Parts: sequence; structure tokens; C-alpha cells
Amino acid sequence: MSDQVFLLPDLGEGLSEAEIVQWRVAVGDVVTVDQTVVEVETAKAVVDVPCPYAGRVVALHGAEGEVRPVGQPLITVAADGAAEPVGHAVYREEERAGSGNVLIGYGTGHGGARRRRRARPVASLASPASAPAASTPAAPAPAASAPVAPAPVAPAPAAVAAPVPSQSVAALVISPIVRRLARERGVDLATVRGSGPGGVIRRADVEAAADAAASPIAAASPVGTASPVGTASPVGTASATGTGEQPAAHLGLSPTGAGDVVIPLTGIRKAIADKLSRSRREIPEVTIWVDADATALLATRAAINAARPDQPVSILALLARICLSGLRRYPQLNARVDTEGQRIVQSAGVHLGIAAQTDRGLLVPVLRDADRLTTAELAAELAATTKAARAGELPPARLTGGTFTLNNYGVFGVDGSTPIINHPEAALLGVGRIIDKPWVVDGQLAVRKVTQLSLTFDHRVCDGGVAGGFLRHVADCVERPELLIAAV
Repeated sequence: MSDQVFLLPDLGEGLSEAEIVQWRVAVGDVVTVDQTVVEVETAKAVVDVPCPYAGRVVALHGAEGEVRPVGQPLITVAADGAAEPVGHAVYREEERAGSGNVLIGYGTGHGGARRRRRARPVASLASPASAPAASTPAAPAPAASAPVAPAPVAPAPAAVAAPVPSQSVAALVISPIVRRLARERGVDLATVRGSGPGGVIRRADVEAAADAAASPIAAASPVGTASPVGTASPVGTASATGTGEQPAAHLGLSPTGAGDVVIPLTGIRKAIADKLSRSRREIPEVTIWVDADATALLATRAAINAARPDQPVSILALLARICLSGLRRYPQLNARVDTEGQRIVQSAGVHLGIAAQTDRGLLVPVLRDADRLTTAELAAELAATTKAARAGELPPARLTGGTFTLNNYGVFGVDGSTPIINHPEAALLGVGRIIDKPWVVDGQLAVRKVTQLSLTFDHRVCDGGVAGGFLRHVADCVERPELLIAAV
């Protein structure tokens, strides 16, 4: 029976690629229909991807950390009981144990995907028919802890232009785990001689090569002496190995130090960076703010929860209700600017975004048609949505399409902020912490519960009069919640 190739499916609106976070299966495993085989990260969320086929896994297309385009091969499955590729039984158990060994051509390294990794020389791969040649005695490999140099009697390296007979060259065997470790430690795998069976490169080989490379660098660079970029840090070593990556100095960046932590800008973090950068570039934003006495709002919430303990209402839900009231009065802020069409589009419904801090970064889940919900429904939906966002259970569609955002940065213990608008929206309301402050009430000084409200808005959609009117309406409703009834 022919193999069945499962392509990376469409994971949501506007998503064209996904990064492989973790494979849940290995080559040789038997999978069932709809079994989760891989965890991927898109620009909007981390998603478990199930396989629609049943059988034995014969290929995993892509390594952990690699970006795969939608529609490209993700996993190949053969009917259960089909012959296993030659050599798999030798290395499968070791791969599951985390040693990092897998036969190239059966598990990784398939083309067609863009990769966030340095280019490396392509090694010659021995065909299965020439596998016995790997057992032919060859010159002893140098110790992993010593500087790597070609052995005097070893065959010509793969980088030499002249063709090398496959019978004299063992296949370069590197697993996704080893590749990722080499990438993080700045080790050129073409210079590493493996200590595993048939020249397999193990994690220990990569670690030893990284340690050996670091020692000469530390000795050759006295304190206060500038060392060439490319030998100053693991990240820079790529330029010394001929991979074509530009040194940091050529880019106007200071070289990274040996103790620096380098974090790839990928997945959700990259999506956040791209969206915020675009917002700053395109939107002429203005921030205005006002202090408000929230004493009556807290008392109103306590009264509601005492009367209906089975349907508790949060402060955030009441603030959301106030925002919806303000947007009904000032719809100019529930809008976006269509730069290509040179027009402003005011949305008929309010799709309220709620900024939520999660372990994977700042997410803005959206409550569709929030203006149609009652206060109790709004509170329940808010609680369920923020919980799902922090657990990473929201589908990508729930993280797009907002028309206005509410950001409660007071939970971080701060009073004020000048937040960046969630592009392509036109406005964002920020709420600071509620704390005791001296406040004048009826001409007398009193201690009240005070918060700072800030509105950041796109000056293209409205002027200060509209923005100020909206913020003043919000502040008035915070100070006198009974105004909400009058505004309905």
C-alpha cells in the first residue's frame, strides 16, 4: 500500500505557516486516526495537530523549531504492518530516549520549508545499498574535546568539489535534537566527527565541540582586547565557519558575549513584535488620561454579587459594560482605518478585545458582539475567555477581529500607561490599579478608591473632542454607576 502524506492544514484566518514546537510521535510509531502527532505554534496560538491517517510513521517532515508552510508535507504514514525503512530499528529506541540519533532521509531534513537556522554544508548521504561500507575501517576520529582538524588519512571532506565515492563516506546522521543543540551552541556540524555507530553525531559530541571551541577563544582574547566578531561568542562563530551569516559588527550591532542569552524572535512573540511595530509605524496615536473615584463602582459590584452570588460580576466586566456604553455614544472609536481604500470603517457591532497576559506572551482574545451581551453574560464570557487564553486553549479565530480593546494593566500594580493600539483598531482603554488616595468630596478631604483611566486613540478617526468625550463618559460612569442605566 502506498504511503499517505499528511499536509500541514490551514490553521486559521490569514495563517500561512507554523513552527514545529514538539513532535508527539517518532518515526516507527503506530498512530491512529485523529491522534495528535505534533504541536505547532502559529502567529496566534499553539495548536495540537491530529493526523487523519492510521498506520506506521515513516517520515517526519521538519525538525522542532522549523517553520513549515501550510500545504507542505508534515508527516508520512504507511499502512500498519508495512516494511520499516532499513536501519530504523537500530536507532528508533535511542531517539525516543533522547540521544538525538535518527537516520537522515527517514525522519527529518525534507526540503520545501523555510528554516530559522544557519545554512550548513551539505554532506554526502550514503544510500541504503552502500550501508555496509560504513563498517569499513577508517582513520580514527579526533577526540571530541580537541580542536577539530581533518585526519591525515581520512577521506576528503564533503565540502571538496571533487565527487566522493559513497562507499567511503558514512552518512551524516543528525537528529532534530542535535541540530537544535548545535544551533544554540553555535557549533558547525560539518566540523564535528560523530562518536556514534557509523559516525552518528550525538549530543555529547556537540557539547564537547562547543566546549573545545570556547576554551581557545577565552585564552586568545585578553581582557580589554577586542576580538574579531565570529569568535567572540557562540552566535558569532557562524561567520568563521563559512556559513555566510554576517557578523554582528557588519549589522551595526554589538557582538554578543559568552554569557548572553539569545532568544529567537519566533511564533507568538514575533507576531506581537510585528503587530506592535506596524501599529507604531502606521497609527498617529494620542494618549489622554484622567483620575476617577471608583468607590461607588466597587460598592455597586459588591451589591450585585451579594444579590446574585451564583452569577458574580468582576470589576473588569463592569468596566467592559461602561466601555460598551461609551462606544454606543461615540462610535467613531469603534473603527479602523483602511489605508489602501483611503476610508474609515466604523463597525456595526463591538468585538471587544481583552488584553490577557499569558505564559506565551500578551494575547488579546476577542468577545464577538459584546454589545449584545447582558452584564452577567459579559462577566461569564470574560472569565471563560481569559482562562482559556492562559491555558492556551483558544483557537486562532478567537484572537483576531477585535474593534476595541480594554487593557487592565492595574493588575501589575501600576497606575498609568501609554499603551500601543492593537492594530488595526482605533482605540484602547487602559485601567490602572485602584488604590486609596486623598480625594475632595463635597468640599471635604476624604480617602477614596481612585484609579487612573487612559485612552489611546488613532487621531485619524477622530479629534480630541470625541476622544475626550468618550473618556469623560467612562470616568463619570465609574464614579456614578447609576449613569449606566440612564445611558441605556
